Amino acid sequence: MKKTLLALALMTGPLSAFAAKLPVVASFSIVADMTREVGGDRVDVVSLVGADQDAHVYQPTPADVKRVAGAKVFVANGLGFEGWLSRLSRSAGFKGITVEAAKGVKPIEEHEEHGHGGHEGHDHGEINPHAWHDLLAAQRYVANIEAALEKADPAGRDYYRGRASAYTAKLKELDAWAIKSFSAIPAERRKVLTSHDAFPYLGKRYGIRFIAPQGVSTESEASAKGVAQIVREVKKQKVSAVFFENMADQKLLGQLSREAGVKVVGKLYSDALSAPSGPAPSFVALFRYNADTLLKALK
Repeated sequence: MKKTLLALALMTGPLSAFAAKLPVVASFSIVADMTREVGGDRVDVVSLVGADQDAHVYQPTPADVKRVAGAKVFVANGLGFEGWLSRLSRSAGFKGITVEAAKGVKPIEEHEEHGHGGHEGHDHGEINPHAWHDLLAAQRYVANIEAALEKADPAGRDYYRGRASAYTAKLKELDAWAIKSFSAIPAERRKVLTSHDAFPYLGKRYGIRFIAPQGVSTESEASAKGVAQIVREVKKQKVSAVFFENMADQKLLGQLSREAGVKVVGKLYSDALSAPSGPAPSFVALFRYNADTLLKALK
């Protein structure tokens, strides 16, 4: 009986020390962390774009091509976030399972974005890809990742489902806290200037107006006319706070801060986690840090 139970545990739970883990490649650090949360001890996850690095300007290396070629699952954000994705997959001759974590999320389009941001320039067409900042959307990410891992490793189905359920419960609790906390701040004070347009999903979900000089990609550049327009907008809207991002150029934001007379009050984590020693080494920690930082400034 004991041997039977042990065999069952090995089939549905973490792999033994002698069993090979499922090789997974993730496009950038945030979806890599989500995948580790769902996959636990059954997966070995490598992130192509690491902590504090910018996925918008990432260029695949020969080593990355080799990593993708050897993976069974490739986890990407989707929504046009990784413009290099199809090129990398072709170069690697990838034959495994590709999962777009944001599949099924209702995207924010350009005309909606302007209602929350007010900027010029878009490198991703009409769709903003930064959906993970909405914790309701993040739960869809978790479900999509779980389904892909289960497909690649059917023996781990119960294990993946259990971990995905626990992780989703944590995200739901954090989402409820954020809604309650931001709603306690008067709407006229919930106005923020950031480096690039990475937070429209956060803004839409939690009632915050974000203004950004750059478009949805850090590769875009704001024109002189655009900068002047944003300065006028910041003054008109009486923006409460200016934040720079962990992987963005701070020069433009500093210029806007000076010209608009609004102080830069802190840093937000947008497209990448922090290093393990930083304040945002996981996605849950990233969201909590950003929310706490925003709440402190807006109050």
